[in-house]
Amino acid sequence: MKLFTTKQIAALDKYTIENEPIADIDLMERAALQISNRIVKYFTTERKIVVFAGPGNNGGDALTIARQIAGLGYVCEVFLLDFGKELKGSPAINRERLEKQGQVQLNKINSIKEFPQLGETDIILDGLFGSGLSRPLSGLAAEVVNKINRLSNTVIAIDIPSGLMGEDNSGNHLNTIVIANYTFTFQFPKISFLFAENEKFVGQWEVLPIGLHPEGIAKTVSDYFFIEKEDVAKIIPQRTTFQHKGSFGHVLLIAGSYGKMGAAVLASRACLHSGVGLLTTHIPRLGYSIIQTAVPEAMASIDRHDSEFTEFPELKTFKAIGIGPGIGKKQNTARALHSLLQQVAVPMVIDADALNILSENRAWLNDIPENSILTPHPGEFKRLVGDTKNSFEKIEKQLQFSKKQKVIVVLKGAYTSVSTPDGKLFFNSTGNPGMATAGSGDVLTGIIVAFLAQGFSPEHAALCGVYLHGLAGDLAAAKLSYPALIAGNIIDFLGDAFISIKNASTK
Repeated sequence: MKLFTTKQIAALDKYTIENEPIADIDLMERAALQISNRIVKYFTTERKIVVFAGPGNNGGDALTIARQIAGLGYVCEVFLLDFGKELKGSPAINRERLEKQGQVQLNKINSIKEFPQLGETDIILDGLFGSGLSRPLSGLAAEVVNKINRLSNTVIAIDIPSGLMGEDNSGNHLNTIVIANYTFTFQFPKISFLFAENEKFVGQWEVLPIGLHPEGIAKTVSDYFFIEKEDVAKIIPQRTTFQHKGSFGHVLLIAGSYGKMGAAVLASRACLHSGVGLLTTHIPRLGYSIIQTAVPEAMASIDRHDSEFTEFPELKTFKAIGIGPGIGKKQNTARALHSLLQQVAVPMVIDADALNILSENRAWLNDIPENSILTPHPGEFKRLVGDTKNSFEKIEKQLQFSKKQKVIVVLKGAYTSVSTPDGKLFFNSTGNPGMATAGSGDVLTGIIVAFLAQGFSPEHAALCGVYLHGLAGDLAAAKLSYPALIAGNIIDFLGDAFISIKNASTK
């Protein structure tokens, strides 16, 4: 799915109106009906709906929803923010329709003293301001938002919580943004929904289709995308009868050190469960019995050093190389990593301690093979690029780093973001809080490097890897719960994840 800026979405609204064709008032009716249907789905008519409407199109949506749900038996009351100007266009028409219907009490708020007294079970519908906001709320609008946020009532935001901007909120006033329990957004998630600091404002969000013109969507260029199952299903090929293990590549995985052999085991198991034909895991000498016992399907390459990575085997036979999980940062290990970077001729997956070594030896970044995949968690990313003030600045630095170093960066976390050297940014749609557990990143490394070895492009290996990793985690959490989930469970559910993707490809 393409993701668009709020300006682009406004242009798509206009394109739809001109080319469907459909009147603006009818498009507003169609969008409002989607939210009315959700209210009917989630809330009974026993709960009063208190609507706060602003002077623009978001307020017009709110007035439309009020009329629609009142016609379905809900008790509804509207409070229209009054800035001394009459409503225009579709919002004005919808006010007239609401008054003509005669089932909803319509009030104006000229000062905060006119803010209503709400019942404990009343539901607040936030239709004050939409996604076109370009400056922080102030004055009466800010006062109303602050008043709403001090209440304990359930809050539903129309399209976007009032006060929140669609992309960059670095200059916003965070104390003047509606804190919603639910956000029902139109056609596409707003980019700001995918940032950690905005979770408390957006709450649970759901994308509702409103029929924006598919031709307009296709024509509109975007560098932002949301990875969905159908996208991944198109990439992962079906196996043919006469393929053999040589058809699916040979991975060299360099992982583990004294006390951290679990990382090597997890990454190796994940790699094998992701379809690679052959796996050689390079481990310190004293880890030999561990890897041979825990992962008998893997071949072992044995370092001369008892407890750390200091050398690597001949590289010619390997289609992809992964390095980092549990290798530590000893001086010998750092030297061996640098030597490896200078000799590797294929894209790599670089994770964990390998990233930490690179952040301490920044000149070595230029030795990384082009189109390699770096998989930092937020702390490792900070060490690589420096501190950032917020998530929007973070993804900007992520994109800059990818372009400059000509690498793919997988920035792990909720809605894991994947940046490419050509300036594209993908957000992942799978995953859950249960995956915030030791070893989860090692599993991801194993999955991605397995896809690389099977001939996936580096971009596709990263995108499929993060999606499959998150999907397996979701399937595991559904059975085990978030708190009980451990990294090994993600591996255990990779098979179910592949089946789910295969089923999507056959629909």
